[in-house]
Amino acid sequence: MAKEYDLVVLGGGTGGYVAAIRASQLGMQVAVVEKGELGGTCLHRGCIPSKALLRSAEVYKQTKEAEDFGVDVSEINLNFAKVQERKNTIVNTLHQGVVGLMKKGKIDVFQGYGRILGPSIFSPMPGTISIEYENGDENTMIVPKNVLIATGSKPKSLPGLEFDGNIVMSSDDALQMEEIPKSIIVVGGGVIGIEWASMLADFGVEVTVVEYLNQILPTEDKAVAKEVERQLKKKGVTFVKGAKVLPDTLDKSTAVTISAEKKGEVVTFQADKMLVSVGREANTSNIGLENTDIVVEKGFIQTNEFFQTKETHIYAIGDVIGGMQLAHVASHEGIVAVEHMANQNPLPLIYDNIPSCIYSSPEVASVGLTEEQAKEKGYDIKVGKFSFKAIGKALVHGDSNGFVKIIADKNTDDLLGVHMVGPHVTDMISEAGLAKVLDATPWEIAQAVHPHPTLSEVMGEAALAVDGLQIHG
Repeated sequence: MAKEYDLVVLGGGTGGYVAAIRASQLGMQVAVVEKGELGGTCLHRGCIPSKALLRSAEVYKQTKEAEDFGVDVSEINLNFAKVQERKNTIVNTLHQGVVGLMKKGKIDVFQGYGRILGPSIFSPMPGTISIEYENGDENTMIVPKNVLIATGSKPKSLPGLEFDGNIVMSSDDALQMEEIPKSIIVVGGGVIGIEWASMLADFGVEVTVVEYLNQILPTEDKAVAKEVERQLKKKGVTFVKGAKVLPDTLDKSTAVTISAEKKGEVVTFQADKMLVSVGREANTSNIGLENTDIVVEKGFIQTNEFFQTKETHIYAIGDVIGGMQLAHVASHEGIVAVEHMANQNPLPLIYDNIPSCIYSSPEVASVGLTEEQAKEKGYDIKVGKFSFKAIGKALVHGDSNGFVKIIADKNTDDLLGVHMVGPHVTDMISEAGLAKVLDATPWEIAQAVHPHPTLSEVMGEAALAVDGLQIHG
């Protein structure tokens, strides 16, 4: 007889395992089906390993600049094997932590490939899960009252620029490099492309970024994107914007040669390797969606505000439904979905209140509307902007580039968006996120006393600057 569960989660990534833990807390009997390792893309192929490499790149760059701080350092060498070893140690430590959390929550974990079946002898509704194993063992059938699809996404390739794992790489492939190249072409100037461009430039790699649009980081505020480009250019990164890569010109006979069309002219690039970072596509194929009435549009599963699909007992969260495609978003979507299953009456997520971060150097963080988006929505806005150059801790830290920009409704004083670029802004954005959740005004943010000397003082000054009342600028 097939084992029954209150919830079966397809996918043990960040969204999936967090949802499983919350369901366990609510007294559900839970199973997670994961074909790889618990933690998914974020832990093994995304957030954590890439940030470990970025941190090593930051330390390497800072060490080369140690003389600026009065520290004499000689013979600075990069041991990339140790960089990778450190990354792997961090990933393994966190992976064991997730495994421990599953045991603590008495959550059953099936190491196999889960597929949703249609109505059968096991259940009159679609949703029975068939688990296939790589070793050829007989399939396991489990019958849930609810299913949560959290199968995530994978790097998207371009026709003619398919990944070979070595010369033409995805971000997954790049994480496994045994040595860094002397030069690289990064196709795509979005979040992933810019993080890699920043990291590799700090490691001393000659980087060229080819972007189809006329702005890198197209989802960010224009002023922020411009500042990131300015700082990366100082590191030696070359940007070619408004350029369409021509895949049929790809030549891998001697490293990588490829051309792009820009304003009617063809430009040719050559490098040791190529990283294609043009977004991610949802993992929706071969998981049994055809056995259900679940609607898929433009590659993403469609859900309501509580993440129910058209099959009301089957929910979906994370990258597989599109949206912000961030680990912390998937986690909170999972919590809302599980609490809805358990009749806990959760509040729907307000995506404008969720911060997003880019871990390049300089770092970028934002929440809410950009200036351009606010204007498009018809708001009459006022803007406060304050530079790190006037912040004592930034000068002490050794990096005073960047700024904080706050956008507010001129008529109501409501906070519409906060955008940061500069040192440690990915840690500071939570204050802005809380302000958005609490519907704070810039005046209220300024009333919070920011300790001195700290980088966070820039937030208070930017809030004052919305009404032209900044003290140090």
